[in-house]
Amino acid sequence: MSVTLLWIVSSPGLEVSNSAGLFDSIRNAKLLGSSKSISHDLGSIRAKQDKKKRWRFCSLSADTNYACVGQSGLHGSINFPLLSNVLANPAAGEAAFSSEQKVYDVVLKQASLVKRKLGSTGEIEVKPDIALPGNLSLLSEAYDRCGEVCAEYAKTFYLGTLLMTPERKRAIWAIYVWCRRTDELVDGPNASHITPTALDRWESRLDELFQGRPFDMLDAALSDTVRKFPVDIQPFKDMIEGMRMDLKKSRYKNFDELYLYCYYVAGTVGLMSVPIMGISQYSQATTESVYNAALFLGIANQLTNILRDVGEDANRGRVYLPQDELSLAGLSDDDIFAGKVTDKWRYFMKGQIKRARMFFDEAEKGVTELNEASRWPVWASLLLYRQILDEIEANDYNNFTKRAYVGKAKKLLSLPIAYARSMVSPSRKVSPAMKA
Repeated sequence: MSVTLLWIVSSPGLEVSNSAGLFDSIRNAKLLGSSKSISHDLGSIRAKQDKKKRWRFCSLSADTNYACVGQSGLHGSINFPLLSNVLANPAAGEAAFSSEQKVYDVVLKQASLVKRKLGSTGEIEVKPDIALPGNLSLLSEAYDRCGEVCAEYAKTFYLGTLLMTPERKRAIWAIYVWCRRTDELVDGPNASHITPTALDRWESRLDELFQGRPFDMLDAALSDTVRKFPVDIQPFKDMIEGMRMDLKKSRYKNFDELYLYCYYVAGTVGLMSVPIMGISQYSQATTESVYNAALFLGIANQLTNILRDVGEDANRGRVYLPQDELSLAGLSDDDIFAGKVTDKWRYFMKGQIKRARMFFDEAEKGVTELNEASRWPVWASLLLYRQILDEIEANDYNNFTKRAYVGKAKKLLSLPIAYARSMVSPSRKVSPAMKA
């Protein structure tokens, strides 16, 4: 997902237009995507916890098969790791936690925030609009504009949001637009003008927004959203950190590094959105597991984007693939820049696609844990994104010169399937206390 907004850059810093015509500029720009798109899908899975309620890390075993602590490995002909384990740090004489642990610490914080806000029915009690003269009409217009942006650039997801309650629907639109605008800082038409200082200013603007001092109309919609829902600022700041990574980093030595990047630019969206989507009052899942699902689906979507856009990224001198796994397959950056599909490349891509699908599989297990009205857009987006992997295979793994995409007919066929799956509910009702 790329972000569309009007940028006026006259110096190494960043200035953002505050004119009433901002939305027209957004609409007329019609930017059709970027190489590092961000999905606003989310799902939920059962928490992988041991008896002490600690996260079970997945690790690269000695024979490089997929394996998880406390679980059996998944053996097959493609032997790339799903997740890495705690990393040894001999110099310090201790273990350094992997990216998964760092990210999961954020997950726990977000889940704790939501649990404190759960009402007696397990639902978030949404604060009413601020009733000031003239405020409601302006705020309504701000949300409507966010909805129009979402409708133009994420049509399928937008249709699904129409089934959500008015408060949730508008809040998701506001988050969507902020994420687009943030992503466009480094992937948009003025990306060459964006500096670390510019991102620092964008983060300062985010701080102001969370304190109830929005800069423009679109900011106002998000400012109202974070006032109503228990949305924490950390995932938003982490997304900006992902943009900083794009300014200074174009290679990832292993999947642990790539995982952290995927969290920054996509997993964060799930953490932002869970408080808006809501959790079903019939869910047996813990709040942490729902957040984990949102995170895993974001990771899956971003890995899919990376695999789809290998050729486009190579044209910009970027390789978003684990260097150690390329080497293991007998490949290098030169092979990617050459853009030739070989048996080695097919073998490598099969492993990468398998890993992305494993993340999708984990996310699928818990979509039913979401609030009933929030499931359809999640299922629709999840099913459509999974099909991009199918299209890469159909193109004989040529993601150098062919862009894998899901045709309109397949999209339309996916909608009723997604709707049917969204009707499946958790098996029995539990009290909110059981979710804690």
